[in-house]
Amino acid sequence: MIEPPQLQHPAYGERRQVTPYAAVVVARNPGPMTLDGTNTWLLGDSDRLVVVDPGPDDGVHLETVSGSGRIERVLLTHRHADHSEGARRLHELSGAPVYAADPTHRHGGGGGLADGDVIDVDGLRISVLGTPGHTSDSVSLLLDDGSTRSVLTGDTILGQGTTVVAHPDGVLADYLASLRLLASVDDAVVLPGHGPELASIATAAEQYLAHRHERLDQVRVAVARLGPGVTAWEIVEDVYADVDRAVWPAAELSVRAQLDYLARPS
Repeated sequence: MIEPPQLQHPAYGERRQVTPYAAVVVARNPGPMTLDGTNTWLLGDSDRLVVVDPGPDDGVHLETVSGSGRIERVLLTHRHADHSEGARRLHELSGAPVYAADPTHRHGGGGGLADGDVIDVDGLRISVLGTPGHTSDSVSLLLDDGSTRSVLTGDTILGQGTTVVAHPDGVLADYLASLRLLASVDDAVVLPGHGPELASIATAAEQYLAHRHERLDQVRVAVARLGPGVTAWEIVEDVYADVDRAVWPAAELSVRAQLDYLARPS
């Protein structure tokens, strides 16, 4: 599960360039589930920007984002409020349409985001990868300018710690498949929805897969030891005893997803 934030972060309200085509502004919504805050990504240059995950409905943050240049469109990696809540206001500030897999979060004539979709912005190719599991509508965005590749992962892979499989909307089998897909992407930097960037998507995805299988083994052992009537919360108390209690409610969602996965026919 997500650990409490340990790393320094850019000052809130400041734009930090990460790759030649991607900059980040961190929203002021830190917490056990959001680490230093939501990463809002700005792709392209000031003449033609794509914004990914506007973050919370925070006026100061959204003014900073909208003042960064001419926003052509807004994309959402998934529906959770810490990524999507500010989308409507950013549309109102910039006029840019909002594109999302979940139709309830599309604004201003924006359409869907589905696996295989491609967006081109002045030499930057944005390819949509369907990566459900954290939520059913989660997508990742593979970015390629011909010399540098990176992947915007939303909450599917974080810059620090691990994420929640938000049962019942999130499904562990889908999440494992998404991690295997991301593990097959070579030579790409991770640009996560929270926390610092990571050097390799393949390495990060393999580490996440190993962690998930380790947790599954721990849940199997706990069920065998505590009995078939054990509750998800009792498993959290047993398996996640060394994890900050602030994230135990999220851990319970992941345990429910694990129990559902283990109950399915192999």
